[in-house]
Amino acid sequence: MKRPVRSTLRVLPKKLQSLAELATDLRWTWSHASDRLWNMMDPVMWERTQNPLVILQSIPQHRLTQLAEDPEFLGELEQANRARREYQAQRGWFARRHSAEALGCVAYFSMEFGIGEALPLYAGGLGVLAGDILKTASDLAVPVVGVGLLYQEGYGRQILDRAGWQIEAYPYNDPLSLPVRPVMPPGKEWLHIPLELPGRTLLLRVWQAQVGRVRLYLLDSNTPLNTAPDRGITSKLYDDRPEIRLLQEMALGFGGWRVIESLRLRADVCHLNEGHAAFAVIERAHSFMRKSGLSFGEALWATRAGNVFTTHTPVAAGFDVFSAELIRQYLRDHVAQLGISMEEFLGLGRRIPHNSDEPFTMTLLAMRGSTAVNGVSRLHGEVSRRLFQPLYPRWPEPEVPIGSITNGVHVPSWDSEWADTLWTKAAGKARWLDELETLAEAMRHVDDAELWTMRTEGRKALTDFARQRLIQQYRLMGADPETVQSLARTLDPQALTIGFARRFAEYKRPTLLLHNRERLTRLLTNPDRPVQLIVAGKAHPHDQTGKALVQQFVRFAREPAVRDRVIFLADYDLALAEYLVQGVDVWVNTPRRPWEACGTSGMKVLVNGGLNLSELDGWWAEAYSPEVGWALGGSRERPEADSDAVEAAELYDVLEQHVVPEFYDRDPRGIPVRWVARMRASMAGLAPRYSSNRMLREYVERLYLPAAARVRKRTADHGRLGKELLTWQRMLAHQWPSLRFGTVEVHREGDAWCFTVTLYLAGLDPAAVAVELYAEPFDGTTPVREPLAKREPLAGEAGWYRYQGRVRATRPAEHFTPRVIPAHCEAQVPLEESHILWFR
Repeated sequence: MKRPVRSTLRVLPKKLQSLAELATDLRWTWSHASDRLWNMMDPVMWERTQNPLVILQSIPQHRLTQLAEDPEFLGELEQANRARREYQAQRGWFARRHSAEALGCVAYFSMEFGIGEALPLYAGGLGVLAGDILKTASDLAVPVVGVGLLYQEGYGRQILDRAGWQIEAYPYNDPLSLPVRPVMPPGKEWLHIPLELPGRTLLLRVWQAQVGRVRLYLLDSNTPLNTAPDRGITSKLYDDRPEIRLLQEMALGFGGWRVIESLRLRADVCHLNEGHAAFAVIERAHSFMRKSGLSFGEALWATRAGNVFTTHTPVAAGFDVFSAELIRQYLRDHVAQLGISMEEFLGLGRRIPHNSDEPFTMTLLAMRGSTAVNGVSRLHGEVSRRLFQPLYPRWPEPEVPIGSITNGVHVPSWDSEWADTLWTKAAGKARWLDELETLAEAMRHVDDAELWTMRTEGRKALTDFARQRLIQQYRLMGADPETVQSLARTLDPQALTIGFARRFAEYKRPTLLLHNRERLTRLLTNPDRPVQLIVAGKAHPHDQTGKALVQQFVRFAREPAVRDRVIFLADYDLALAEYLVQGVDVWVNTPRRPWEACGTSGMKVLVNGGLNLSELDGWWAEAYSPEVGWALGGSRERPEADSDAVEAAELYDVLEQHVVPEFYDRDPRGIPVRWVARMRASMAGLAPRYSSNRMLREYVERLYLPAAARVRKRTADHGRLGKELLTWQRMLAHQWPSLRFGTVEVHREGDAWCFTVTLYLAGLDPAAVAVELYAEPFDGTTPVREPLAKREPLAGEAGWYRYQGRVRATRPAEHFTPRVIPAHCEAQVPLEESHILWFR
């Protein structure tokens, strides 16, 4: 059947046809090379939307005809085209540092992508991170493709009623008005991906968004070829109905990997951004089954070597969980094709595989289907190891196989025009496109006056923007003209400006600032040292507690004593976030430790000279030092019942005794010298370190390149190594219950303890295991793991072996315990094989 394909763009005059490429390349969300071009086309529309595609689709035809004959405009168009060509032609960091042969491409799967308001496919920080990954991959020329879903409505947009209660709107995302195009392989029609469902086949259309040098592939079910209910599967982001949520995750995982296969992309690495896309590991293994003739178990051992999983969740309640009944209903055909039983499949998503009472958890499937797992900050890595400890029974917590790569932000997306000018003068235009080691020194030489001017301009721009957005907000609520007119006097561009914006969830404690309203009011209304507070944030559409917290702040902002100093801006989105992080002097974050996995919002103020006052949680727990900002709480968790009151008092103390005095302590030039010194330290020391440039380079060198090498090795020769590894695992499972220690002897020789251990292997090949001494970490050190060498078998004792080794006698001998663990030079232990036997 032929499927009609409609263009998403109008027909343009021949001289202007390159506008289509410029408008649909989302690089304009972070590069301002073409800003003047769009402003020349329609300055009013550009100011209101900052979206060239809207301009291109709305501008009258006669205006296009005029522009096609305007030499100044054509010159500006050529300049924008030249800038784009030069960017595309740059060799990039990856090509300069690594061989193209080392990494085919990385397929980056995410349930949401926050690239810009022109493509509203995100709910919060997870999506913004995914968008920043794609932008950074483009800048560094890392071979990445994104895979996600195209939602008809996306995530709820926040509206406040007259009582300050949050309600949601779901505007329709018409694909014909989005910067996406149908994927049409050469000589073929629009790509549709089939997905088997009970009693029917779901068809998923495939769209493509251009993000600089990177492509983002998006699937949606809203085609007339599907039934009416199935067309709505990709309607809302994070639909709260379990059945629809499961279908979305099947579309993303199964459908997304089929896109990779259909387009013949050599994806060595599959990166799962959270567990939503975990079905991709199943589809990848299934695809290799068909190509190699292996069993599913063998194919999974072969292909998971190339899978990387990033967890963002610090609590088990955040995992996606589905009932076994729902999995049976919707995946029976998929499982039948794998040649395994449904119970075996369900075991991949259970902590105890054979526990039929357990539901199916996508996070566990993602872990079992990957050979690299990481949290998103150093502290989150520690929390995750504790959280996932039950998957690795008897393994010490420090050895739970979860590392960490701390998130970063795509700096060019978040810097103000004044910050961009300052950084360009100090460090050059290409400063975020390669190594970052020189940036700190460059920033230390910037003059105090220049830094303070940048900060002042950013604050003024935020104040102007916030007033206008607040006026629009009140008009939407039907406020009377006098009230609307009074809003023009809100905020002071010279006052210390504090920003607080995030998802309103109870664990983030968004109302900690309101704990003592009288004290906060005195702080805000001091006539000599005024402070103003700009707040934004949404609650989840079904989180009534979160909505009540929103309402508390909205009502406080309306109180007569503070309404000129506090505003709550509705519908926190990327456009609002951009102004906030560019303009605030201090970014406040108050989560309950350790529930903030990372918290990237505070990173976005760094490039603009904003400072952080935050709980020592997430990224701030590793970034904080006294010269770059201020901290709340301590390095350990407090009991929940005590923490709010104690830390609210700390927050007020820090503001009153440190933040406010330092901001208003000026030299004869009117510059707060101590404040500016803190700005410089933060910008020099933290902005490069917490950029997505550093983050993505870490992913490439620590995870992607090793994973690509592993998967190529395991899949070579029709998966011979994958088959060998499954045989090794089955041999261990069969023999392990029979393994046992005999005697352990220890004596001292000089400065070392000498151990002799006897071990019964019950016919198991000694090469399949490793015997070692283990000691717990001591005084913050890493665990001691000292291998013991296999000696001769015990005479006359079949299956018994002697092992010997030495360890430095810096600790008592009883600190060291012999143990047996699996050993294979090509396996990731304990991630892929977690047997362990201790002497006692």
